[in-house]
Amino acid sequence: MDSPTGRMIRIGNTSIGLIGLDVAINQAIAAKMNAQEAVIAIFTAVKERNYIPATMVEKYQTAIAREYLRLTGLHHDRQEGLVIRILGSGCISCNGLQTMVIDAMERAGVAADIEQIHDRDEIGRLGVTSTPALMINGQVKIAGLKPTLAQVEGWIREVAPAPALLSPSLEPATPGPLPDLKK
Repeated sequence: MDSPTGRMIRIGNTSIGLIGLDVAINQAIAAKMNAQEAVIAIFTAVKERNYIPATMVEKYQTAIAREYLRLTGLHHDRQEGLVIRILGSGCISCNGLQTMVIDAMERAGVAADIEQIHDRDEIGRLGVTSTPALMINGQVKIAGLKPTLAQVEGWIREVAPAPALLSPSLEPATPGPLPDLKK
């Protein structure tokens, strides 16, 4: 029997860990539920183990529907922003890859959501057969090997929006002569 583990899901602009989400999704997929039935079943199961504010119920249900459709291959949702996933067991190589990703993001001057996926079923559903693996915005960049920092930085720069350059009007003003305060 599957044990309830925490799994990250994107709710609005935030990634939130929900205990039992993996088990509920796997059960819905195994039962071949349609999206509406799956959302009700998954949300009910998740709500038993997690606090969900009443004002956020609709957002949670929307996120669960999006995740269910993505995992069943029925819908590929365009993600907002940069989402980097590190897939693996949580070993030294996986942790080293996460450190490398953070360093590459800093060098590239971009921000991203970083998710670690340890669940073997989820890794398999994403089409990855060897770890550690790096996925950027849904595309597997490397699997089974540890990339170089330059490679990771290059991949991040490929998909990250270009940083805004300072326009002349936004540059700091050069101070002129100080006013005479003795008047």
